[in-house]
Amino acid sequence: MEIGIMKVRLVSAKGLKRSHFLGGMDPYVVVQYRNQESKSSIAKGQGRNPKWNEKFKYSVDYPVADEQHKLVLKIMDHNTYSADDYLGEAKIYVTELIELGVEKGKAKLRPQKYRVVDTNLTYCGEIQVGIKFGVKKESVEEKYFKKSSRRYLDDEERTTKRIKLIRWSKKNEEEEEEKYVQAGIKKRNFLKM
Repeated sequence: MEIGIMKVRLVSAKGLKRSHFLGGMDPYVVVQYRNQESKSSIAKGQGRNPKWNEKFKYSVDYPVADEQHKLVLKIMDHNTYSADDYLGEAKIYVTELIELGVEKGKAKLRPQKYRVVDTNLTYCGEIQVGIKFGVKKESVEEKYFKKSSRRYLDDEERTTKRIKLIRWSKKNEEEEEEKYVQAGIKKRNFLKM
């Protein structure tokens, strides 16, 4: 069940390792949260210190007790004529941020630097990222107002049916009176409910 939206602001990276000695670097970032993935624009010609200043949104489900929610940022170097080079990655655990956001309605991590590591866990630079989480208003309202709104709709439906019944009975009463008048019988008083 979706409980909110996580907004990720990818700011910049600094001191990234070179993927090859000749030529410049054109880095980009693949941002992954659970089964959702986004790709930043390619920072053409920005080398080891690229700036993106881009935002991404991810749908968040309620954290399960044994499960760690994490944001994975894979930094890649775009190559035109060969496969893109892997430069490293940063992992940001967001379970506590989500839990705090659920408790208070929203939570925020201001842009800060995270270490970028290679596959052999050596330092490869840093990446600056900010994260916001906000509870989806409908999920909070559903908990408290869904049943009462259903009752309201049921009451409204009942009222509509009552009005139709009253109109129908008045119409039938008028038709009955008209029949008596046409037959020349004196008007009768009917019991009214």
